[in-house]
This record gives sequence, structure tokens and C-alpha cells, in this order.
Amino acid sequence: MTEKIKKSEEEWQQDLTAEEFVVCRQKGTERPFTGEYYDLKEEGAYLCRCCGEPLFNSSTKYDSGSGWPSFYQASTETGVTEQQDISHGMARTEIQCSRCGSHLGHVFPDGPRPTGLRYCVNSLSLRFEKKE
Repeated sequence: MTEKIKKSEEEWQQDLTAEEFVVCRQKGTERPFTGEYYDLKEEGAYLCRCCGEPLFNSSTKYDSGSGWPSFYQASTETGVTEQQDISHGMARTEIQCSRCGSHLGHVFPDGPRPTGLRYCVNSLSLRFEKKE
């Protein structure tokens, strides 16, 4: 198991841009169709922007039409954790990086086969590592 990363909010604020901090640490959401990776089709891995933990692989990325990068499966069983989110008058399942607790987005049960899941992720919470 990877060691958990613990930093104060002040330390995170120093390490991230203002926009990244709002999304990753304050559970914000970027506007649809504006993120760096929503339409990226290159092969590679998507890592946590905050700690570098591997989260998703391009082989599981698909165009959900939502305007955010969408994946039908996380790259490992332990990289992403789920938590109930009842904010904004909705009941949703929030996804977070298991290593540093950064907010990634939400997972919904309306994705494609084989999992039927749609991990809807903010580009600002990811860093792409191109396959060589």
C-alpha cells in the first residue's frame, strides 16, 4: 500500500494553482468542455495532479458527451476511493484520490460495458503521462 500524503491546506495552496486548489481541495467543479483532457485521445496514464498516484488509463477513457474526461474503470482497485456526496440537493458518489484525498469528480452508474460505470473527472485534478 502506498503511504498516505498529509499536508495542511496552506501547503496544498502553495503547491497548486488557484483553480487546482478549488477543484482538488475544496471540491469544486470545472465548467464542462473547458478542461485540458476532456477530448484528449492520446495513449497514456492519468495521474493525480496533487500526488502523482496512478488513477486511470487511456484505454478505459471514452466520450460520454458530458464535457469532462470520463472513464469506465479506475486503473487499480485501490487508487480511487468513493464517498457519498449529498451537496447541491443531490445524492451522488464522490471520487477521491486514495493517497492524498484530492477531489476528482463523481462516479455514476450510466457508463458503458464492461463495468457500467462513468467516472466523471475534472481535468484540473489530473496530470497526463503520455505512453512512450
